[in-house]
Amino acid sequence: MDFNLDRDIVILARTPRVLRSLLDGLPDAWTRANYGPGTWSPHEVVAHLIFGERTDWLPRARRILEFGESVPFDPFDRNGHADLARRHTTAELLDLFEEERRAGLNALQALPLTPENLARRGRHPALGPATLAQLLCTWVVHDLNHIAQVCKGLAYQHRVEVGPWEAYLSILAPPNPR
Repeated sequence: MDFNLDRDIVILARTPRVLRSLLDGLPDAWTRANYGPGTWSPHEVVAHLIFGERTDWLPRARRILEFGESVPFDPFDRNGHADLARRHTTAELLDLFEEERRAGLNALQALPLTPENLARRGRHPALGPATLAQLLCTWVVHDLNHIAQVCKGLAYQHRVEVGPWEAYLSILAPPNPR
C-alpha cells in the first residue's frame, strides 16, 4: 500500500487518543511496569513517542526535502526519552504527546508531499537510503508497534495469574529481542 496522507494521517491522529484511552487514570502499578529486561513500560513508551515527535519524523522528513541523501539523518537516541519519563507523570506525558502530535500533523500537512518529493531519498545512518514515503509509512507503523507494546506491557502484569491460559495468549510471549 502506497503512502497516502489522507488515509495514513488518521492513524497518526488517533494514536494519542488510543493511548489516553488505554492509560489515563491507571495507577503506576500498570503504567510504570515493563514486561522484562530491556523493555519499556507504557509510561516510557509515551515518553519515547514524544521524543520521536521532537527529534525524528519531521526533522528527517525536512532533511530529505532539503538535502536528499547528501546529509544523513542524525542517529536516533533510543534512550533520549529517559529524562521526560523521569520528570513527568503518565497523565502529563499523555497531554504532552497530544500537543506534540497535533503540532506535528499540522507541520506534516504543510510539507510539499508531491509524488516526486515522496520518492526523494534520504540516508539513514544505519539502514542506508530510504524514501520520504518509506519514512512516513514507518511513522504510521511505528505508532501501531508501540500501541501493541503498551498493550503487551499491560497484559504482562497478569502473566502468572492467568495460569494455564497463558498458552493461548500470544501477547504474553517472551519479549522480542529488538
